[in-house]
Amino acid sequence: MSESMSAQGADQLHIEDRPPRRTRDFGDLIHAVLAVIAALAVIIVALYLRGITSGVESDAHSAGQALNWIMDLPASMLQQLATIIIVVSVLLHLLINREWLQSAATVIALFGGYLAIWSLSTLLTQLGNPALLSSMASFTSNQGPTLLPDIYAGVGAFLTVAGPRRTHSTVKWGWNILYGVAVILVVMSWHSVTGVCVSFAVGRVVGMVIRFVIGTRNQGSWGRQIMLALDSIGLDLVSLERRTFEQTESKVLQADPDDDLIENSRTYDALDSDGHRYIVSVLDNQTHMAGYLNQLWQWVRLSGVSMRRDRSASMANHHHLAMLLGLANAGLATPNAYGVADSDESSILVFRAEAAPLACNLDTLSDRDAKAFMTYLGTAHARGYTHRRITPDTLVHLPSGQAIIGGWQNGDCASGSANMALDKVQLLVLCASLIGLDRTLPLAQEAWGLHQLLDLAPFVQRAAVPSATRALPAWDKRVLADIRERLKAMAPEEADQSTENVALSRFSLRSFLVLALGIIAAAVIFTQLRPDEVIAALKQAKASSALVCVLFGFLAWVGSAIALGAFLPHDKRHPLPLYCTQAASGFTAVSMPAGVGPAFVNLQYLRKNGFTTTAATAITSAAWAIQSLMTIILIFVIGIFTGRNSLSGMIPTNTLVIVIGAVVLLLSASMAIAPLRRLITDKYLPMLKAYGRQLLDVLSQPKQLGMGVLGAFILNVATGLGFWAALLAFGYQTNPVETIFIFLLANTLGSAVPTPGGLGAVEAALTFAFSSVGVPAAVALSATLLYRVSFYWLRIPVGAMAMKWLGRHKLI
Repeated sequence: MSESMSAQGADQLHIEDRPPRRTRDFGDLIHAVLAVIAALAVIIVALYLRGITSGVESDAHSAGQALNWIMDLPASMLQQLATIIIVVSVLLHLLINREWLQSAATVIALFGGYLAIWSLSTLLTQLGNPALLSSMASFTSNQGPTLLPDIYAGVGAFLTVAGPRRTHSTVKWGWNILYGVAVILVVMSWHSVTGVCVSFAVGRVVGMVIRFVIGTRNQGSWGRQIMLALDSIGLDLVSLERRTFEQTESKVLQADPDDDLIENSRTYDALDSDGHRYIVSVLDNQTHMAGYLNQLWQWVRLSGVSMRRDRSASMANHHHLAMLLGLANAGLATPNAYGVADSDESSILVFRAEAAPLACNLDTLSDRDAKAFMTYLGTAHARGYTHRRITPDTLVHLPSGQAIIGGWQNGDCASGSANMALDKVQLLVLCASLIGLDRTLPLAQEAWGLHQLLDLAPFVQRAAVPSATRALPAWDKRVLADIRERLKAMAPEEADQSTENVALSRFSLRSFLVLALGIIAAAVIFTQLRPDEVIAALKQAKASSALVCVLFGFLAWVGSAIALGAFLPHDKRHPLPLYCTQAASGFTAVSMPAGVGPAFVNLQYLRKNGFTTTAATAITSAAWAIQSLMTIILIFVIGIFTGRNSLSGMIPTNTLVIVIGAVVLLLSASMAIAPLRRLITDKYLPMLKAYGRQLLDVLSQPKQLGMGVLGAFILNVATGLGFWAALLAFGYQTNPVETIFIFLLANTLGSAVPTPGGLGAVEAALTFAFSSVGVPAAVALSATLLYRVSFYWLRIPVGAMAMKWLGRHKLI
């Protein structure tokens, strides 16, 4: 697609380029395959090397017991809190940036991760292999459909699609939180090492497959962006045309001698305002993945030689330019590099088009050219430069006919003798395959000298030869043996005849056995380490009476009144009316779900006192937000020091996260439809913005915010101590801090049920929660009934009187 742009008084700019909306990165499929392999490897190790995994888990559990005084966290709450924080923060980031398709895809990945891990758990359970189930199951989990922990699969798939980490800070911190939770829960015996690893792998597989199917948002520079980036390095371009023949049948961008064989780059022909022509090579981070994986594979595969690992397109192009300038400074002819510029996720390397290198005709390679290539490489080695990957494509020549070696992006400077020998072997084998060994060896001796040529014998092996050379029609697997024999025959009689191969390949039977034996030895040693267990003593609380429970109920109203009054102007902060509004909320609880009644009464009171609906809503929301946040903080902080794990099955984390995901999915789909998007942005978004500004203004006042926090603290503590007093009334002493923690958690869950005042659900939640932690069932039920009488039934007549008083004074 061609587009022309012109401006008055300026030359016409011609750009022939079309950026894709999304790019399918084949690296995603590679990561998915690697995740599948990792999961299978973990399962095999768990099945057949159970001693290793059990030893590692035992050490982790022992360490967790040794640190129990500081590490005994409420695992269920920690897991669920982390899930909600990660999902909400990432979705907010995507929605704020209006990435509707990306946010919808992340929600689908979240659901897909949960579905995949649940399906795998069910399948493994149905297989019924005792060894397999015991290796997967945690010490505190049941071998049922939830055999494998689902948080790592669901959230892992979610973060994978929302990524990458380098461009989304929320995704980066999400992964860090998820890894931290995994470590803590393994140490605490909540999840098994094998189950965690398999769950992570399942999440990565689901996320990578979804990310490949929908494609990743193209983040590279195209067209005008390229021209603007090059303007920063002094190029005033008037024309930019992309070459259309740079893709092979496999859809991989083909390397071109014009840009020194940069792998997976886009090549453009450019013209500046002075009539000079340039070759522009654009390398994107998304397409650079293939080159990086190739570098990484060479680094893993080869031992004893250093290999580059450029993780980004910017690193690769900057290094490439430095290599070309260094070679030119050494007196060698190179592609005429102009400069490099970075733009977003792309790096742009510019070459002057004059004297651009051309590919050699390998079928007619002459002795003169072969020697020129060897001499060129020898000169580069003399200055410490090595190529690292000499293939048939790197043999190029200038328009003048001078033979040079191209493709220095994988090379490096200050190289060691092993890398230099590897370069010479690659060129030697390549020339021997093209023109024959009889012609190659004399030329190599002339160019490098007999001593250097003989030193290559230990490096002449298959691992040193690139696959592109072995793919030549003239390649013969006997060529390596022939070279070693000829080099041995060329050595003087008085010279050392040892030509034992250098260990270049990292993968060998010897290295595998050494690694396996090392792992087994380490496992045997560490499984014998059994630190003494440290058992924390539980504190005993003093007894109290049922009357104190009622008094705590009235004290809770004081806290909620302070929380609401904190955000009112000083002249409208009247203690008695504020207290009566909180008491009146007890009467509304008869007909409204928990939490709705107080909000309704507060809103009516504020509107009667001259506040606009938006301002009243903002103040009511601020008070509610402070109270809810204080509840969460108290649960989290107290949970850290009490370490209650007994309510593991009470919090519907996945349900809550699925609801959040469904809402975001619906919102993203709505914003992707133009008519709905206009309706939301034109009608409802201004209302939300006005409400948000009011709420922000209310919460941005430190003094008022501090008073609100104090009121919310009094409200939560008084309510929790009310139940503590109810237990004491029946002669059962408990730790008040632990009681507050369990009460707040159970009461919050019970109040979420949309019945008037949480009736029925609160009683069931409190009775079950406290009986689960050791309180006799009869005592827990009796204390719950006493608490509900004090905090619900007695509040109805008191609230009715307060409501009547407020109405008589026209305050509601």
